[in-house]
Amino acid sequence: MGQTLYTTPDSCKGRCNEKYNRQDVCHCNTKCEKYQNCCEDYHIHCGQDTKETEPALDRGFSTSEDAISQEDLQEVSEQLYQSDSNKAEESDISLNKQALTSQTQSKEDQSPKPLFSFVNEETLFSKPTYARFIKLLDNYHKMVGKGEEVSTEQLQEQDDFLGEIMKTEVMKKLYGFFHGKNRYSTEAEFIADLKEMWFGLYSRSNDEGDSSGFEHVFLGEIKKGKVSGFHNWISFYLQEKKGLVNYFSHNYDGPWTSYPDMLGLQFSWDGSYKEVGSAFIGSSPEFEFGLYSLCYIARPGKVCHLKLGGYNLDIQTYTWDKTTYGNGKKYIATAYVATP
Repeated sequence: MGQTLYTTPDSCKGRCNEKYNRQDVCHCNTKCEKYQNCCEDYHIHCGQDTKETEPALDRGFSTSEDAISQEDLQEVSEQLYQSDSNKAEESDISLNKQALTSQTQSKEDQSPKPLFSFVNEETLFSKPTYARFIKLLDNYHKMVGKGEEVSTEQLQEQDDFLGEIMKTEVMKKLYGFFHGKNRYSTEAEFIADLKEMWFGLYSRSNDEGDSSGFEHVFLGEIKKGKVSGFHNWISFYLQEKKGLVNYFSHNYDGPWTSYPDMLGLQFSWDGSYKEVGSAFIGSSPEFEFGLYSLCYIARPGKVCHLKLGGYNLDIQTYTWDKTTYGNGKKYIATAYVATP
């Protein structure tokens, strides 16, 4: 079997170790991690516990001082959570969550109203990091197999976004953490690596340059009639406002009583279905981008155990193994919150 491309539309509930079937868009057998085609909840239903008992000496760092321990991850993730000054306030967002369901495979719209009843666009979207983030959202084709044509203006928008988020306390703390662990010597090196791992183009189909980590995670993609990725609340809200997203139900509501919160949800996007999805709600763009980057750099391709506001939270990342950048570095295939 050749390299299979990563997609994430369905669930592994009740499917662990089932025989490979090429008709399935995602898989739940022991080889799916090798071939980057596991369903998003594979590690929840089928994977083994990956918690570390000792600091991980990964990515070429051979001393315990440079290693990133479980305690390090929990400490820095709490710091990022506490420093997200651009997050939504309680009065900025009103949700209508409606149906709570465990039957995610039914593909039935159990919620007649939109998820978002109100978003304070004037306050939130005028903030510099939000404005720079939203500028990026019309730069991509959602269909896998349709190559991206990146203009000079779009490249500048990527630089503008990265430059803006690096002014925030969230990203300054994240860089300081990695600098202290000898991952990056300068802030410029850190920014350059973020740009490559997130915005660098690769192919999930036969058309070179039809995907990137940023597109997959923050905007979403459609392949074989299924939605993959699409884990950002701002993108969801804007697409729902246009009538392109139809919210069906939710299967998990996070324990947080303020923003950022977390929601596991089911929806359709332009007629294609997302069975198992998750998204932060009310977080700033720099917080999501920073938290996913933390996990990808510290625990690439693994479950990353964090702590936010006193609560445990797991993030799963996958590496893109078919092509690389720089000196053999791997692009981001996906990153998302792993719901219970």
